[in-house]
Amino acid sequence: MSPSVRQHSSALVDTTGSRPLFLNIASSAPDAAGAVCPKMFISLRELHLHEDEQEFHEEWQSGTIDLGPDAKQSSPLKTDGKASIVEENHGRKSLIEDIRLVGEFSTRLELLCARCLDPVYQEVRKTFDLMYRPQGVDAGKEEISLGKDDVDIGYYQGEGLLLEEVLREQLLLALPLKLLCSEDCKGLCRSCGQNLNQGACGCTRTEPDPRWHALGELRDKLGH
Repeated sequence: MSPSVRQHSSALVDTTGSRPLFLNIASSAPDAAGAVCPKMFISLRELHLHEDEQEFHEEWQSGTIDLGPDAKQSSPLKTDGKASIVEENHGRKSLIEDIRLVGEFSTRLELLCARCLDPVYQEVRKTFDLMYRPQGVDAGKEEISLGKDDVDIGYYQGEGLLLEEVLREQLLLALPLKLLCSEDCKGLCRSCGQNLNQGACGCTRTEPDPRWHALGELRDKLGH
């Protein structure tokens, strides 16, 4: 029977043995309420203590995950899933320990319209199936195969990895290349910067050379 789990202080605790399943080895910046949000470290040692796998159910408050200057986490990030150890033959005589993460997450992101730079909100819900190998184990190899085409492969250092960093990477991969507040967004005036969706400005406009029209369309497609 699986051990019961409860949230206690900044660590996820196994109530049957009072051992932390995942070690919070560092703290993030305070959230909007001033509370320090823990970073969850998925430890090989603790996974071994729990028969090589363990479920996780975590939540990070808005603004906890740093996504850079062009995106913000505008609602709690929730994730549920399972971490497990996968032993893999490495050469004839050695075994390596991979960490596999399977689960899902959801949150809402605040992004910028590619034309007018107004905020645009996008709901993100994604499943993941990720395999992390010890860093350096594939040095010098051009191709690796685990026999699972649907598993993405990354690398971890030392004794484990931070779940927060895994989710941050998945959120960045989920960002669209170009996002508009609406299909008919008029963008900004190139002379004064006025948001033309809010009204016309007083700048004098000249019709561009039609020979540049194709290049302008290409620029818009690329989001520049």
